[in-house]
Amino acid sequence: MTACAITLVIAYHFALAATEIGQPAPPLMTTELSGGAFDLSALRGKVVVVNFWATWCVPCRTEMPVLDEVYRQYHGRGLEMIGVSADRPRDRDDVVKTMRAFRYPAAMLKDATANGFGAPKALPVTYVIDADGIVRAKFTPDETGVTEKELDDAIRPLLNHERPGN
Repeated sequence: MTACAITLVIAYHFALAATEIGQPAPPLMTTELSGGAFDLSALRGKVVVVNFWATWCVPCRTEMPVLDEVYRQYHGRGLEMIGVSADRPRDRDDVVKTMRAFRYPAAMLKDATANGFGAPKALPVTYVIDADGIVRAKFTPDETGVTEKELDDAIRPLLNHERPGN
């Protein structure tokens, strides 16, 4: 195996490991559909939900109202959220149209300038990241769809947690 291939294998393994519960969240930088910038590392001190979805994904569309309700409920208490669409760039208009029904920001996966999460192998997948940048919950399609109670149970204790020095 060449040094380049070994490096790629190690980098791939690290990227996968970085998205596991209890590990630091990987970098995510992208441009929101609204034109604003989203930089996960700049959101330290806040709880962040990152949801990967697509317009053609029925389970994704089913849980989007749940994500929106949680965002509406907790955004004023420090919760940030982004929905990252895995749709093809040519389907951007469909993504924009879908997101008009929701308040939380969204972006296209292809617009990411840094994406340590990688392309999701299945959709939807949702990460809850604490104020210190650690992944605290991960909801994947091999489990039941994300419910408001599950998200609330994952987020509420993190919002109530006082960071040292606060």
